[in-house]
Amino acid sequence: MDLRNIAIIAHVDHGKTTLVDKLLQQSGAFRENQRVAERVMDSNDLEKERGITILAKATSVVWNDTRINIVDTPGHADFGGEVERILSMVDGVIVLVDAAEGPMPQTKFVVGKALKIGLKPIVAINKVDRPDARITEVVNDVFDLFAALDANDDQLDFPILYGSGKNGWMANSPEGSPSDGMTALFELVLKHVPPPTVEEGAFRMLGTLLEANPYLGRMITGRVYSGSIRPNQAVKVLDNSGKLIETGRVSKILAFRGIERTPIDVAEAGDIVALAGLSKFNVADTVCDPQVTEALHAQPIDPPTLSMTFLINDSPLAGTEGDKVTSRVIRDRLFKEAEGNVALKITESPGTDAYVVSGRGELQLAILIETMRREGFEVGVSRPRVVFQTDEATGERLEPIEEVVIDVDEEHSGVVVQKMSERKADMMEMRPSGGNRQRLVFHAPTRGLIGYQGELMTDTKGTAIMNRLFHSYAPWKGEIAGRRNGVLLSTDAGEAVAYAMWNLEDRGPMMIEPGWKVYQGMIIGEHTRDNDLEVNVLKGKKLTNIRAAGKDEAVRLTPPIRMTLEKALAYIEEDELVEVTPKSIRLRKVKLDPNERKRAERAKEAV
Repeated sequence: MDLRNIAIIAHVDHGKTTLVDKLLQQSGAFRENQRVAERVMDSNDLEKERGITILAKATSVVWNDTRINIVDTPGHADFGGEVERILSMVDGVIVLVDAAEGPMPQTKFVVGKALKIGLKPIVAINKVDRPDARITEVVNDVFDLFAALDANDDQLDFPILYGSGKNGWMANSPEGSPSDGMTALFELVLKHVPPPTVEEGAFRMLGTLLEANPYLGRMITGRVYSGSIRPNQAVKVLDNSGKLIETGRVSKILAFRGIERTPIDVAEAGDIVALAGLSKFNVADTVCDPQVTEALHAQPIDPPTLSMTFLINDSPLAGTEGDKVTSRVIRDRLFKEAEGNVALKITESPGTDAYVVSGRGELQLAILIETMRREGFEVGVSRPRVVFQTDEATGERLEPIEEVVIDVDEEHSGVVVQKMSERKADMMEMRPSGGNRQRLVFHAPTRGLIGYQGELMTDTKGTAIMNRLFHSYAPWKGEIAGRRNGVLLSTDAGEAVAYAMWNLEDRGPMMIEPGWKVYQGMIIGEHTRDNDLEVNVLKGKKLTNIRAAGKDEAVRLTPPIRMTLEKALAYIEEDELVEVTPKSIRLRKVKLDPNERKRAERAKEAV
């Protein structure tokens, strides 16, 4: 059977996963009466809850006797590592662009990677039925983007389709209708994307996606570059440098057929399949015939820009809500995550039970923490820090700079520019983007953007859209002011009392509710001033046997600040931690004892 391998790449929310739904439906991958969830490729719980794609996944459809393997990719810059490595599996890409928003930072990032390895793109202008669609300008923007990314003449001569993934149609002109279906896209893929190039020689396959299957053990998905493979065949695994990792036999070969994976008897060169039976295989390793000596080349991955320290939970409430609390269990889980996620890097902190986890952004690290807490882990997590580099020639300290694109209503653009300049950002561009909105483009240090998302939403009444993408390393830009307010700390352990909290309301907003367990050194609220204040939230009302003349008013408390995981990570300072358990997210000081905190502060001042 004829084969085509394609990936769908785009910015977040431009409709990749919805488009894959329609391709599967219209190719007959589902039965007429089959009930299918919306965005069927977003299979794990966090993807369904957040409505985003986190992991790249493969599927396949059959159209006119040709099998088309399709890889759905994440759109968030934080998960760019997923996109970078799957591009080596495919021979063509569909670049999906929103008809109103146009090409965004992540579009630029993934298209740049695809053009660099010589893939010829198909551009699909999606959501043409939006009232604010500006189709002609967007097509021109895409061409300018390709030219700026040094596309060759073949790549610049890209075919364009117009349509609405949600309504299930793509056509050669914006005047199409749902009755056209996806035929134009299928036919263009068969015509424009070349069949996979098959190399001569024995079996070789490059692994790109790793997962743990409860029945089959470790499974690796990748593209077969040469030869063929059958179940129970002897193979060996080579790392990037050609060093032997292990030898073994393939127990099962699974091919992607619609949303199912079906066992097959033989996998031919050019196909994308999943293999089971090997135990030490990692991403970017080569599975090959025992006689092969040279490993396949894997695409290099961009380095991480943010790091966080994961510690064992040593608070007084440790072990009361989770069952995975020891440093050994946490270590095993983190290293297992790093095997499958090439954009993460784990290093052990010498002399302590702490692990430094480096990744692409706050969202990527927050997703890892959220996944761990759902598995029953308890951990303490530090504030995100940027990963600095040193210029080898001058010895100068370099920090990561991000390209930030903010779409905002004109009335709020002034406050956004002011806040970004406070964060040492340089404005690169300011232009109208239609509908009384402006597009602001900044180059800002990653340090200054930690925790800015929430503040931006407050400043713009929830109307701004911010997109970020790693741009380059540049010389350190100097100190950036952190949080302006201090915090309220509990002086003792116990359960918070409503009467005490009511009396403390003028000190600042609370982050806890009555009846919640607190301990010494735990952050229970935000102070209205810039210093930290220790308060007692356990003090109940003194009762006497004398009846009061006036009746007591019922205690009415102001609703507390709800701390989500992302909000908590952005809120804390260097001397604070987020305690994450399956049931709670608490904020605390690293040193719970006030005397130890004072000693540490004096030592810091002396230095």
